[in-house]
Amino acid sequence: MHVDEHLLVADKPAGLLCVPGRGEAGRDCLSARVQQRYPEALIVHRLDMATSGLCVLARGPAVQRRLSMAFAAREVYKRYVAVVQGPLAGPSDGAWSVIDLPLLPDWPNRPLSKVDTEHGKPSLTRWRALAYDSAADTTRLELEPVTGRSHQLRLHLQAIGHPILGDALYAPGPVQARSPRLLLHATTLTLPHPASGEPLALQSPVPF
Repeated sequence: MHVDEHLLVADKPAGLLCVPGRGEAGRDCLSARVQQRYPEALIVHRLDMATSGLCVLARGPAVQRRLSMAFAAREVYKRYVAVVQGPLAGPSDGAWSVIDLPLLPDWPNRPLSKVDTEHGKPSLTRWRALAYDSAADTTRLELEPVTGRSHQLRLHLQAIGHPILGDALYAPGPVQARSPRLLLHATTLTLPHPASGEPLALQSPVPF
């Protein structure tokens, strides 16, 4: 989606790891594919294997450090689109609603995470409804993760009773079976360019 002398932005398909996983099957991943053409490319952040959309790679370790600092300082603006089970309506004026539930890795059930009000780390997701499909009983949402916990969007939506279609980790069986893939896509990304500091804004069409 974008290439310059400092960074690359790729549009990752669903079902592809960002970095190598275990075994022979884990060798095929986004970083390996990009490195075939740009050997110096390094992953800056990750999307879940099941999630599609925009992912940033730095061309070298110095740029990777600068971009990682921008992510840590929440200077990177990300939006996702998801399709969830059931009707979910926000304010009539289209304002954002918030899910504020602390999350913690569920170590006995890795790689799952869980809501933990006592020990979990603060986790905040903004959402607003785009459209409700009454025939399918699904709602299309726009999502903005303010924090970046593992599986945050998937778990937050499941926790409020609206799991994402096709979610093999958190959705009940019938909701999981409604889609052959997780209906979650990283569609918008805006970040300060590591060389100029000017905003770099990219969009990826939602494939579902």
